[in-house]
Amino acid sequence: MEKEELISKFINLVLLENKKFNLTAVTNIEEFKNRHIEDSLAPSKVFDFSNKEILDLGSGAGFPGIPLAIYNPSSKFYLVEPIEKRASFLKMVKDTLLLENVEIINKRMEELPKSKKYDLIVSRAVSELSILLELSIPYLKVGGVLIAYKGKKGEEELIKAKNALKILNAKVINIQKEKINNNDERNNIFITKEKECDSIYPRLYQKIKKKPL
Repeated sequence: MEKEELISKFINLVLLENKKFNLTAVTNIEEFKNRHIEDSLAPSKVFDFSNKEILDLGSGAGFPGIPLAIYNPSSKFYLVEPIEKRASFLKMVKDTLLLENVEIINKRMEELPKSKKYDLIVSRAVSELSILLELSIPYLKVGGVLIAYKGKKGEEELIKAKNALKILNAKVINIQKEKINNNDERNNIFITKEKECDSIYPRLYQKIKKKPL
């Protein structure tokens, strides 16, 4: 199937199964394309997603992982989703669309083996940046990149996350500013891992949330 056809089938699956899996509040197809599909693919304008091992942290209904996987068949995508119901939906999408470059992982991020490192981690609408950094940076290869999809408060979150960046040996390399529906602001924050961080990270999620770095 062509990429556009796969995207259309994916949209139909999300909207068809929405009530059962509680996937999205957006049910208008055009708004869905803008708010979810184009938003997921926006970093492709400034970053090369090809030939990489990519982890989507908290994939939910498959954003940004599924659209990125459709458009980048040379890369392997690992979609991490701790909620079993949504992980089941993602497995259905993978099987229906025959996405051989996608693997679904029904676990919390901090439960993943620390021995496995990724070239790239993407995460959209998961948590505050200081928390997201601890959940993701330890799983990046040195020189790897985290793309944090953030809204208009992204730069505000970045100020609060300065200590976490320092502790985890990471630094910001780019902030991509986009508009969704010609209105909503998007700040996609690109962060690279400069050297290995302490093996105590990530801590258990309860500890991270209670006392972010």
